[in-house]
Amino acid sequence: MKAYLGVDVGSVSTNLVVMGENGGIIESLYIRTMGQPVKAVQDGLRKLGEKIGHIVKIAGVGVTGSARMLTAVLVGADAVKNEITAHAVAVSKTVPGTQTIIEIGGQDSKIIILRDGVVTDFAMNTVCAAGTGSFLDQQAVRLNVPIERFGELALAATAPVRIAGRCAVFAESDMIHKQQLGHSLEDIIAGLCEALVRNYLNNVGKGKEILSPIVFQGGVAANIGIKAAFEKALKKELVVPEHFDVMGSVGCCFLAKDATRTTATRFKGWEAADFTFKPTSFECKGCPNLCEIIQIFENDDLVARWGDRCGKWSSAGVKVS
Repeated sequence: MKAYLGVDVGSVSTNLVVMGENGGIIESLYIRTMGQPVKAVQDGLRKLGEKIGHIVKIAGVGVTGSARMLTAVLVGADAVKNEITAHAVAVSKTVPGTQTIIEIGGQDSKIIILRDGVVTDFAMNTVCAAGTGSFLDQQAVRLNVPIERFGELALAATAPVRIAGRCAVFAESDMIHKQQLGHSLEDIIAGLCEALVRNYLNNVGKGKEILSPIVFQGGVAANIGIKAAFEKALKKELVVPEHFDVMGSVGCCFLAKDATRTTATRFKGWEAADFTFKPTSFECKGCPNLCEIIQIFENDDLVARWGDRCGKWSSAGVKVS
């Protein structure tokens, strides 16, 4: 069966999706990156290879995420795109007519404005942790509540308390204060969800024209409390797609399909899971820029370099195409 592989490697999760020729998702994986992107990608390749390697033939590979350059070398990518492009393509293909994408992941959040299937505006927040999934995880641990129950507890609130959500430190202090005043756990959790939504709309969504249909995706979209808080603030319904947690990878599959219409794939095969990859770096002292040059070794062979502004190293015969 002809299929396409999409890989999205972020700081918190590594997502892999295998999509059929007709656009149907054959298999998907959500793996914690745990600060080891090489290991996460290879673990994903190994699991997919063992499960469906005998029934699919990968005709194209697309990669995205903060570690997309590294991932492109590991798997042999045909399309290397930023997260905005990957998410926009996934939504335009799977939820036609979407005008706004709200995406909240583990360490960052973004908003993408689409008009007639074309990205017209976007914004990202990679600075404040108060508007991301990792902040919710931290507070779930502190409150001794499984993150999976956050949503149902938020919906059970009768009088959500107002929590300062502009800063993760202040939000935590405010939560402790509200607990000391005797507010219920449900009301505090609902207040936390509303604080995260306010943080997002005041920072990431500031000045954006948020029109329906609105798609909500990323790992945080699994939290029905956050979804309800967004709908309350926007007074509009949000659509959570079936594969909300791996949409970046889904977009990569479509991008890979387009990139390999007339060319053969560069996919290194499922056996790349067992290759030895070693990233190293050095500081170039050729000019005052002092660029950090990243080098990737595959089974002791130098296969890629990047990071230089002038092209001195990346154009020296080994580079990511």
